[in-house]
Amino acid sequence: MKEKNTTADKAIVDQPVSETMASDIPTVDACIAHAREVKAAQLELIASKNYDFAPEFYEMTIQLYLFGAMWKFAENLGNVEGARELAFAALLGMLIQDGLHKQKALKRIDFLRKMSKLEDDHNALAVAIGYESEMGDNSLAEIFDHYVDDMQVSGAFWRLYDRGRKIMLYGGLLIAFLVIWFVTLFMPGNSTIAILAAGLIAAALFVIPVFLIGIFIYRTKIRKAKQAH
Repeated sequence: MKEKNTTADKAIVDQPVSETMASDIPTVDACIAHAREVKAAQLELIASKNYDFAPEFYEMTIQLYLFGAMWKFAENLGNVEGARELAFAALLGMLIQDGLHKQKALKRIDFLRKMSKLEDDHNALAVAIGYESEMGDNSLAEIFDHYVDDMQVSGAFWRLYDRGRKIMLYGGLLIAFLVIWFVTLFMPGNSTIAILAAGLIAAALFVIPVFLIGIFIYRTKIRKAKQAH
């Protein structure tokens, strides 16, 4: 599964994804159709497992998995030299077909391109397993099973983070509003800048402790998860 550093491959990789997609539309369309078939089959197989992952991680893992599957599929169609880039082009087309704006889809592909490789230049787990997958196997479940005990990508941890973020945002705004209202009503004569400054300071005095508590909870949970392993 090692990429070939040929001149032809470099020429294809150097093209923007949208240009690659336009240059080989039949192959891209075939890859998209294959990915949709694979996705439907794999999601049906994992439906009963009730995985609880952070939405972003869940979505990214599936997309990287499908990228790997399309990469291999493109190679099987005879596009060995530029198969990797064709797979990215197909994934871009799939995202756009699913309703994502083109510019956002391009940014998503750029993100997935970075996540598809590890620091040692090896393929990410989801990509590698997607590449080696066969129709109807349990390869997607194999990926998710690998991360099922990872606290950092768990749905429960994500929900805790999301609640903490909302508490800081709405709590800070509420405290700032109350202080500004109190100062304006009961301490007339202050300048607008002084009133706003009081509101901002009050909001900071609320947000900072909540943030620090969140960091403490995060480290505690990660430490316990590591000890459990």
